Amino acid sequence: MLRNVEKFGTSDKRGRKMTHSDPFAPETGLPGVHICKSCHAVYQMKTWKSDPELYEKSLDGDHTMTVCSACQKRQEHAPEGFLTISGDYLDQHRKDILNTLQNSADEARQANPLERIIKTERADGEIMIETTTVKLAEKLGRILSRSHQGEMEISWTGEPPTCRVSWHRD
Repeated sequence: MLRNVEKFGTSDKRGRKMTHSDPFAPETGLPGVHICKSCHAVYQMKTWKSDPELYEKSLDGDHTMTVCSACQKRQEHAPEGFLTISGDYLDQHRKDILNTLQNSADEARQANPLERIIKTERADGEIMIETTTVKLAEKLGRILSRSHQGEMEISWTGEPPTCRVSWHRD
């Protein structure tokens, strides 16, 4: 059974189709244990993990020091997700909004160390947040919309995909 899965999944169970082409991610799994020099995330069994105990254990064993794709995106300033926050409501509730988004980003980073906020910039009555993954930008927009209401728009463009989320409340 084949499905049209341009955005989310795989085409069928046997012939897996890559639906996200991250230029910073390796095409195949890396053999062995890898530790990120910058954030100390540990790559093991095709998964990056952010666990201080696992980091300490991995330092003692056979490992390779590398830079994870999230740190590469941060160094080269290559965000995949953008969240723009605007409106009169922002002026009155800036701290609450930023705290909510930072806490949500910290939770997301615990689950997946490759999901991070690259930069938060304030200009012209707006806040622009850049993220390392499209999913994090979308997730932060949905959390903001759920907790503070307002109007939210999500647009996906380009290859590799870029997610632009706009949130506004007067």
